[in-house]
Amino acid sequence: MSQDDYTPPKVWSAEQVDSGKFTGVNRPTAGAQTQKDLPRGEHGLQLHSLATPNGQKAAIMLEELLEAGHSDAEYDAWLVNIMEGDQFTSGFVEINPNSKIPALLDLAGPEPVRVFESGAILIHLAEKFGAFLPSSGAGRAETLSWVMWQMGSAPFIGGGFGHFYKYAPVSIKYPIDRYAMETKRLFDVANNRLAESEFLGGADYSIADIATYPWLSYLWHGGYDGADTFLSLPEKEHVGRWIEAIDARPAVIRGRIVNTKDMPERHSPADFDAVEDRSLFSPTRKRTS
Repeated sequence: MSQDDYTPPKVWSAEQVDSGKFTGVNRPTAGAQTQKDLPRGEHGLQLHSLATPNGQKAAIMLEELLEAGHSDAEYDAWLVNIMEGDQFTSGFVEINPNSKIPALLDLAGPEPVRVFESGAILIHLAEKFGAFLPSSGAGRAETLSWVMWQMGSAPFIGGGFGHFYKYAPVSIKYPIDRYAMETKRLFDVANNRLAESEFLGGADYSIADIATYPWLSYLWHGGYDGADTFLSLPEKEHVGRWIEAIDARPAVIRGRIVNTKDMPERHSPADFDAVEDRSLFSPTRKRTS
């Protein structure tokens, strides 16, 4: 039977699913699968993540806070290897019952605070330090609207377009076309906004940009094996201007490296000095993985 002839069964079962390389990652149940405590460092902020576009948001935000002089934003970053099931350990599920990265444990207050979902982490940190989010009024509403826009659109780009274009066990025209259409539309939404505003939230760089940049820049720089060409992304000139400006920010350059194979853990600024591949610190380096 071809994929085009597939008829859903009356009762679906995960045993029927071929998830390709993600077979051990995607599961139909929630909760801890193994018992393992999370490591804990010396700082008040403990980030548990991986340098996917969603994971990069949290690390970039923390590095931006440090760059802006918020010394209390020092943090420990711990690698969560999703291909090995680290997200299903009891310790991780305690701070994120959804078993997705990133997750943050804030130990700096009177009681521990867990924060999961990348957008929630950005808002929590922005409010905690009073940075990258207007405190009230139209500017705050605009910024939060773009953050929510990004959170809602990411599944179409990653789990939708990215999955069917690059990772699916078989290549099927309909879902590729469906999600390519939506991804192109999302780039157009951003391009139209950035034609009238320097940043997504307005005149100032904000958590709206931090949330959106890792996803749009990943595709813009050729992620998913040439998505930039496939989707004709260079035609979105205002998105390109915005990406190039953010590419060059020192905090963004550092944040992209956190929880990668080049720097699995981050515990102090000195850890960046130990990264052997210095080309990672170039703002013009192609980032496709």
